[in-house]
Amino acid sequence: MNIGFIGTGIMGTPMAGHLLDAGHTLFVYDRVKVPQVLSEKGAQAGESSRAVAEKSDVIIVMVPDTPHVQAVLFGDGGLFEGLSAGKIVVDMSSISPIATKEFAAKVAEKGCGYLDAPVSGGEVGAQQASLSIMVGGTQSDFDAVLPLFKLMGKNITRVGEVGDGQTAKIANQIVVGLTIEAVAEALVFASKAGADPARVREALMGGFASSRILEVHGERMVKRTFDPGFRIELHQKDLNNALDSARKLDISLPATALCQQLFSACAAHGGRAWDHSALIRALEMQADHEIA
Repeated sequence: MNIGFIGTGIMGTPMAGHLLDAGHTLFVYDRVKVPQVLSEKGAQAGESSRAVAEKSDVIIVMVPDTPHVQAVLFGDGGLFEGLSAGKIVVDMSSISPIATKEFAAKVAEKGCGYLDAPVSGGEVGAQQASLSIMVGGTQSDFDAVLPLFKLMGKNITRVGEVGDGQTAKIANQIVVGLTIEAVAEALVFASKAGADPARVREALMGGFASSRILEVHGERMVKRTFDPGFRIELHQKDLNNALDSARKLDISLPATALCQQLFSACAAHGGRAWDHSALIRALEMQADHEIA
């Protein structure tokens, strides 16, 4: 299959690599130079998103936020200009569900399919091809792209129609953010009370409080390893989408708002690029205590 891949950053590069390893022809475009690791595997650099779309049956987009997706799709030299009937656009970025539906409707005017397929699992999941992929779109488009999804992830779910994948990703980020906050709060409490946070974490891992976040991010907190991973600024973006969508739905997400404020406190102290497990630093500043 001829595949287009736009956005070869921390996540996109290993994802694109898995497609090349499976023998697909890959046309790649990024604002910066295409990574050498992809070129060495045979990726062909395109001069624009449009050029990539013209040569591809399926075009995958993996960029940071809603405005970036809009620019890739509909900006000068955007992939919309290179679409023809029968192609499928797959947006694997994490963006607004409302904007996703608008983008899909415009792409449909050219007789093309559209899937929103955001992922969870971070850089490690991308490298190990173990991402969870949450998909919105028609069953037929999903079935057509499923073999590609299987090269990049393990838990692949068609949630529903266009936009539902992004909604599921927002739900995922709410759960992840609040669980990080809970783990951080527990470890700050334990340490301030005089207990060894590493041993407390070990004890909790054997009980009902056990979670993947306690396992991975709890260890990051104890060992102070806050290189991303998944940057705080990206989690802020996801929670902004959650809170914006909640306002439009007339619902309250009070704990999500609190979590966002803690991320903002980290950002105010120069931590936009810290791993999101570094949320604990906001709580440590409030407690005037760094866990030992």
